[in-house]
Parts: sequence; C-alpha cells; structure tokens
Amino acid sequence: MRTLYRIRLYLVLAVISIVLVPDLHGQSAKKSESGYEKTFKKLTKKVDQERIQKAVYYLSEDPLSRRVLNWTRPGQSISSLKEADNRIISQLKESGYHPELDSTKVRAFGRDRSKPISQQYSSPPENSPYYTANNIIVTKKGSEKPDDLIIIIAHKDSQSWIESPGANDNAIGTCGALELALVLNKYKPRHTLMFIFCNEEHIPWTSVTAAAAIKASGRDVLALINMDGIGVKATSQAGQLTNVTRYTSPEGEKLADMMAMLNTKHSIGLLQSKYLSKQPGDDDGSFIKAGFPWSVLNIGSMPYGDPNYHTEQDKANLVDYRNAAVTVKLTLAAVLWLDQNGRPE
Repeated sequence: MRTLYRIRLYLVLAVISIVLVPDLHGQSAKKSESGYEKTFKKLTKKVDQERIQKAVYYLSEDPLSRRVLNWTRPGQSISSLKEADNRIISQLKESGYHPELDSTKVRAFGRDRSKPISQQYSSPPENSPYYTANNIIVTKKGSEKPDDLIIIIAHKDSQSWIESPGANDNAIGTCGALELALVLNKYKPRHTLMFIFCNEEHIPWTSVTAAAAIKASGRDVLALINMDGIGVKATSQAGQLTNVTRYTSPEGEKLADMMAMLNTKHSIGLLQSKYLSKQPGDDDGSFIKAGFPWSVLNIGSMPYGDPNYHTEQDKANLVDYRNAAVTVKLTLAAVLWLDQNGRPE
C-alpha cells in the first residue's frame, strides 16, 4: 500500500514539474531581460535610418548647402549655421527637450592654398570679424546621480574656409547625435544625459567652452562619446559596416573595449576596432584636456578614410546611412549600459 502511495506521489510531483517548470523558466527569462536588455531592445527599434538621412540632406544639401557663420544664403537674414541651429533646436523642442545656448565668440578660418586641400585651413586673416557661435545643449536629469554626466557630443558646423557641404564632416555625426536624443526622449536615466551640439570648424572650438563650464560647475563626466564622421571610410571598405572607437587615455581604452563587448553582445554587426591617439584631439580631446579622461570618439575609420575630407565633394549622397544608423545603435547601447552599470572596470 505504501509502495502504491509513493508511486502515485511521484507521478503527481512529476506532473507538477512538467506543468510548472517551463513557466518558472519563462519567468526567469523574462526577469533576465528586464532592465538594460529590455530597454535596449525597445529603444533600438526606434532608431530610424530614413530620419537620419533626411536630416543630413536638410543640413548639407537642401535647403542648406553648408553650415557656417561667414555665409548667408540669398534671401536670408541669418547665417547658414544659425539656420542649422534653428532646425536642430526645433526638432529637439518637438521631442520635449528644452535647449539651452552656450555662446562663444569665434572667427572663420583663413585658407592657405599652398597646402594639400584637406589641410588648407589657416589662422583667421587679420581684422577678420568675430561671430557668436552657440553650443546647443539639452539634458535629461538623472534620478540617482544627477551630477554625473553621460555626454554625447557632435560638431554641427561645416568648414568655414571652403565651400564644403560637410555631409560626412559632420552632418552625419550631428544627425546621429540628434537621433539618439529623439530615441531617448522618454527614457528616465539614473545619471544625467547631456547632448552637446558644438562647433569645430571655426576658431576657437566651442567644445572647449562646454568642457570648461562643466568643470567649473563641479560636475563629473562619467563618460563622453564624440560622434564625428560615423560610418565614414575609404572606398576600399565600401559595403562594410565599420566603427573605430578612438581613445587617448587608459580610461578611454576601457570605453573602447566596452564598445566591442556590446557590439558582440547584441550582434550589432559592426567591424568594431579601437585606435590609440598619442594626444587628445577633436571635441573629445577638449574634455580630456579639461580633466575628463573618460572620453572617446566613434568614427568610421582611423586614420580617416574619406577621400572627400574637407573638400567641396563631401556631399549627402555619398554618406553610408546604413553604417551610420548601426553606429547609432551601438552608441545607444553604450549610453544605456553606462547609465545602468556605471563605468567599466
């Protein structure tokens, strides 16, 4: 009798395990996808390649053919760079942000035609005018660590010494950063997210002003990612999806390794690599020099492979929009990972 009872009990327990274990496994899977993974899966679907492309065409072809302070389109009363600023501000406001302006007095570069075309910028001519250049800054305040900043930065101006549309340098980075802001507009971060649209093709660079202001405020930069020339590469790499995370400091290398980890983790599909610069450069370099070493650059190739760099041929139809959109997804993963997990060890 006891033996029969035990058999019946074992059968009952076996049925319970068959019925409940898959459910428990399902609950476990759901739990493991909460937080970072769940948020990334949701938000990465919102990255819109067509929206990025339309934005680049607006800023570098029609209606704007360049973005500088020393040129105004016929029939307009403001410079083409201020027109670009107004467009960016409008899109940010439509997504619920409250843009702030940080102003710096700058001048347009001169041009030295004795140099190779990509390096023809020179010191501003004597008595050349000063202009007011604006950083456009928007933030999403962190709920737990509001004084620790995760920054996405991109320069929005084109070359001030040559009539270049500046599509790859750097309308594409600007529109990639803008896309990230639009995708993250309803995200509730733990750390403060900051988007800075600055100017690099006039002098002085306005990323220097932005870095100094953050330093003076006593806040820290948990991490900064500069988006400049995303997806841009040599013609020999056509058809490849490339991204290089360039770093200068040991802290930056940790961010570069984090990028590689996330690219693999999510099967994002980039040919991801890292590149060590001997000294700080570009807008991420402005922050490193200000004492914020957790700063890197996401760029399509290093050394920079665009054959149309700093020329009149840097046009919107030559941009690799698919590559740029995939790089935006990787940068999105990095922002979310940093916000929910902190700096990599």
